[in-house]
Amino acid sequence: MITDGLIQKAALLLQQGRYSEAENILGQLLTQNPNDIDTLTLLSEANFQQKKYDKAEELVNNAIALSPDESSLFYLKSRIYLYKDEYKEAEKYANTAISLLPEDENNYVILSNILLAQKKFQDALDAADRALSLAPDNVFALNMRSTALLKLNNKDESFRTIQEALHENPNNAHTHANYGWGLLEKGDKKKALEHFSEALKNDPDNSFAQAGMVEALKARFVFYRLFLKYSFWMSNLTSKYQWGVILGFYFGTKFLQRVAANNETLRPFLIPIIVLLALFAFSTWIIGPVSNLFLRLNFYGKHLLSKEEKMSSSLVGIFLGTSILSVIGYFISKDQAFLILAIFTFTMMIPVGKIFNQPRNIFFGYNIIMFLLGGYVVFQTFVNHIVPDNIAIIYFFGFLAFQFLGNYFSINRKN
Repeated sequence: MITDGLIQKAALLLQQGRYSEAENILGQLLTQNPNDIDTLTLLSEANFQQKKYDKAEELVNNAIALSPDESSLFYLKSRIYLYKDEYKEAEKYANTAISLLPEDENNYVILSNILLAQKKFQDALDAADRALSLAPDNVFALNMRSTALLKLNNKDESFRTIQEALHENPNNAHTHANYGWGLLEKGDKKKALEHFSEALKNDPDNSFAQAGMVEALKARFVFYRLFLKYSFWMSNLTSKYQWGVILGFYFGTKFLQRVAANNETLRPFLIPIIVLLALFAFSTWIIGPVSNLFLRLNFYGKHLLSKEEKMSSSLVGIFLGTSILSVIGYFISKDQAFLILAIFTFTMMIPVGKIFNQPRNIFFGYNIIMFLLGGYVVFQTFVNHIVPDNIAIIYFFGFLAFQFLGNYFSINRKN
């Protein structure tokens, strides 16, 4: 009886979001009875909620070894793999859960979520519809269906579905946040802000809503709105098509440059296009941290940014300011060293804007190397009045390589 009471208390603590307290109670219970399925399951959930995914997986595996026909254990395991971004494994365990208990709508909901993450939008819609055929009022299934429809460009049906989810539970933070993201993708930043605010009112720690609020606030700037449209469009493509766009853009620009160099008649028309394309490509790298810099002037916005976002925006701001001052210094003094400094600080904005991205050790290390190389070129130019060509060339190729490296990790992360 005492054990049952403690398990119920731990379950209540989990519902209240007091995961560490629940973990302590369940850990003590597990030492007394290491083969108790309920304790293993709840303890795995407590670790999962604290993002201790490896420990959560170890515990659920122990539970599965004791009860291999329990659908809920495979459901939990699929959630763990989903949050570890290992979608193939997550899908496999979700399907196992379905095979063990096909009448449980939650198994189809998690499958729909996993399929959305893999951008299999039609399959995700089918899974959500299957969940709703079992439980028409399942709010999470309605959310999955709405998102899948939006990605399939069926906006009207998508918003009807999300409104149905709100009708079922008007105070559900996830539904409001999901609605906000849908409105943001549609371009309605004002209504999106209202739903993100409502989500945070119901759940102040909801990271999905917090991230949406940041994007909606930055969407007040017209250039960021254009970037957001591009970002949503790119994010809806699978990785091979994303690479197709990036490589097509790169080689297309190179082709235009070659045509402009060899055709004097077309050159006056092509040069402005090439410049605009280059500015667009450059802006996609720095617009995030630059817009964060402006967002810090907003009373609410500055509280939504993480410490790392604030730091990266500050670094980009410093390099941008130094670049502008260096250009001014060059025009005043005609000293080539100021021009070299301007180029160095301007180009460094791209890697430094991603310095805290994952994998952090690679991005941080790359920034250090780039800074040392570029700094050496600038130092030699100012002190000895020579440009060390070999180092400058290495820096230039490092700058080009970073753009492909950054895209590689960004696409992998998003897919």
